[in-house]
Amino acid sequence: MRCAVLGDPIAHSLSPVLHRAGYDAVGLDWTYEAHRVAEGGLADFVATLDEAWCGLSLTMPLKREALDLADRVSDAARLAGAANTLLLVDGAVHVDNTDLPGAVSAIRERFESSVTSASILGAGATAASTGLALAELGVTTLQVHARNAERAAPTVAAIGAHPTAPEVTVRGLAEATTGEVVVSTVPAGAQDAATVERTAGAAVVFEVIYDPWPTPLAAAATQRGQVLVTGLDLLVHQAALQFTAFTGHAAPLAEMRAAGEAALVARST
Repeated sequence: MRCAVLGDPIAHSLSPVLHRAGYDAVGLDWTYEAHRVAEGGLADFVATLDEAWCGLSLTMPLKREALDLADRVSDAARLAGAANTLLLVDGAVHVDNTDLPGAVSAIRERFESSVTSASILGAGATAASTGLALAELGVTTLQVHARNAERAAPTVAAIGAHPTAPEVTVRGLAEATTGEVVVSTVPAGAQDAATVERTAGAAVVFEVIYDPWPTPLAAAATQRGQVLVTGLDLLVHQAALQFTAFTGHAAPLAEMRAAGEAALVARST
């Protein structure tokens, strides 16, 4: 069987490393590749797939357009307004969002205290899924820091539609963050000294970027002694859920994480 991760850019993705390690651990002779697919190209790619294909992992900029292809949309994908997982089932397309439950697991693995307020840097599809994860964990007030308030509207609407109805406000990227948790979905190059300084008051810094590593925010969090939830934590937990959806096997989480850690070390040397 064949699976793959799609996106643009895609060369940096660790998903092939994680999924292949999972296949090796459970003894599956499956393949998992990375394919660069630009915005607007998902439908054409899916149209070329034959019965050997089982599923796709989706990254930016394809997460929202996946919904338009779906015959079935999971509750998580509908809530987030985005899908990172596409399953091919008897000729039908099913989509899901494992970023949301993956983010919940990633945070809880590192931080068990209550969470009531938070800030998110960035306003794309990943911001929506992590914002919903924060609502699942009990956050009632959330600030979304965006370059463009108008473009943040779908993310704000998605988070606000959570059954707990958290209060969501939009602020500029240069405004102060608040809350126990700060989530960063912005590129490392956008993390200037002022941005890093604004995260100093949080108990938890959740850096969803994993390449390059460490990012300025991650390095500062480590130096300050803040709890750091990493992009690899999120990647492993969401990939484990995808792995089970694709294969029907329980995901070998330890082996997948070890493979990801080794790959990041190799990239940094």
